[in-house]
Amino acid sequence: MQNTSQDYGIAGLTAPELSVNQWVDVHGKEAAPITLGQFKGKFKVIYCFQAWCPGCHSRGLPALQKMVTALKDSDKVSFLAIQTVFEGAHANTFKRMVEIQTAYDLAIPFGHDTGNTATRNISSTMYHYRTGGTPWFILIDENDKVIFNDFHLNTEKAIEYLKSLVE
Repeated sequence: MQNTSQDYGIAGLTAPELSVNQWVDVHGKEAAPITLGQFKGKFKVIYCFQAWCPGCHSRGLPALQKMVTALKDSDKVSFLAIQTVFEGAHANTFKRMVEIQTAYDLAIPFGHDTGNTATRNISSTMYHYRTGGTPWFILIDENDKVIFNDFHLNTEKAIEYLKSLVE
């Protein structure tokens, strides 16, 4: 599941710590910032999206739903969704992010990442993980190495791989 592009992504490198300040918990209630350190020894799947992204709704969020459902009983895999705002801040709002969590019935933490001046006011996740837009999946192993960082995720193969880790 290695990313072969040299233009984006950081597959093979140690995952940068998250610097997202706005989060909601699995119930859509505001929560304290989440760090990767909270998931030590676990496999992490981070899904990056924007509310107004057609591909996020047609492919990304359904893929995430399928993955979360397939691995819902695993305590070895953790899922996070982050709205990575890099354009359209007027449409990609915190409120809209919470609505998406509810609409897709995803009982996982969601973060709203608008970045800051250090990231040129684009999502810090996009900046540090060198993502190419949305929808985007980042898979981080239990040793905090990024093993996949790309648009194109084969959902069935990802589920098969993740299940192999928990059995």
